[in-house]
Amino acid sequence: MTTVQRVELAPGVVLGGESNSFPIIAGPCVIETEDLAIDMAHTLAAMAERLGLALVFKSSFDKANRSSIGTFRGPGLAEGLRVLALVKAETGLPVLTDVHETDQCAPAAEVCDVLQIPAFLCRQTDLVVAAARTGRAVNVKKGQFMAPDDMRRVVDKARGTGNDRVTVTERGVSFGYHNLVVDMRSFAMLHDAGIPVIYDVTHSLQLPGGGEESGGARRYAEPLARAAVAAGADGLFLEVHPDPDHALSDSAVQLDPARAEALLRSAMAVRRAVV
Repeated sequence: MTTVQRVELAPGVVLGGESNSFPIIAGPCVIETEDLAIDMAHTLAAMAERLGLALVFKSSFDKANRSSIGTFRGPGLAEGLRVLALVKAETGLPVLTDVHETDQCAPAAEVCDVLQIPAFLCRQTDLVVAAARTGRAVNVKKGQFMAPDDMRRVVDKARGTGNDRVTVTERGVSFGYHNLVVDMRSFAMLHDAGIPVIYDVTHSLQLPGGGEESGGARRYAEPLARAAVAAGADGLFLEVHPDPDHALSDSAVQLDPARAEALLRSAMAVRRAVV
């Protein structure tokens, strides 16, 4: 049986290998304001301490693949990194953000512990390589159009730089129009290649496209999270917002802090039962 590679996302945040840790990546989908980002980071830090879980704060400085030209994208690279640096300084949490272009990787790596490759960009070789060359951990979202075994070659691109701190995040596969389905076999398939896999709870609830904004089915967050943990997920990714229905991005699928904490408690009960 293949051993899943141990990856340190940030100091003290480990998944895979022989580790029994189960890290969480969480935060608002996009940086809306400095105050909201910092307040949510404090809320999530307190939640992680209560649950005994390592947590990486996630928020994007830009959402470059929005459905409509008129929807909110974020504050941009310079302002976004300034806010993420404040989050680190005030809470001590490691931080993760998306990068969309090769020239964003170096400045993002100066602030962020983890660089994330968005799902639609996971085949972009130059971007994957540039992110990995920074030496930061790289989390690659599995494209909605990608089979699990296709991701092995994506991971090989990153590891080919000499950086083996690479993880894949499962967020569902396109099923017809405006629908995603999570193939729970994906975790075992990627584990067969030694790749640690994080499950993206909230993005896999999306109903992409079909209007000015992506829709979603938040009601399925808990059963899918529990199923993914039972199937072998090495960590969870979820977007958390104090007022999800009024979030400026992914309003249909983000979770409020209370629901996120309850979901994690439920997921950890499943993990204790199967590990």
